[in-house]
Amino acid sequence: MRKDRAYLKHIIEAASNIEKFIEGVYKEDFLANVEKQYAVLRGLEIIGEATKNLSEGLKSKHPQIPWKEIAGMRDKLIHQYFGVDLDLVWETVRMKLPEFKTQISEILKEIEANQT
Repeated sequence: MRKDRAYLKHIIEAASNIEKFIEGVYKEDFLANVEKQYAVLRGLEIIGEATKNLSEGLKSKHPQIPWKEIAGMRDKLIHQYFGVDLDLVWETVRMKLPEFKTQISEILKEIEANQT
């Protein structure tokens, strides 16, 4: 569980950074700003890598989270860089990331509450 806690914290930190990177940014601005794209893509890579390293026990306790889809996005970003769909990235970080971050925060709170 100690490793899971560390990975969950990495996920939350990366998600928070992505939120900062796109705060007040319109889609058109994101699509035109390579620095923001790189920053967001790196954050998604971190989230995906940390997700892949979470224990199967933790993931099986929370089947409502699409773990494979999240890890799969990381793989697509790493292995198909030139084929990255920035519209999909934008939709993901705007529409799905906030809820995912909330879910991960709740899991971390649950783990920390059980360890005290």
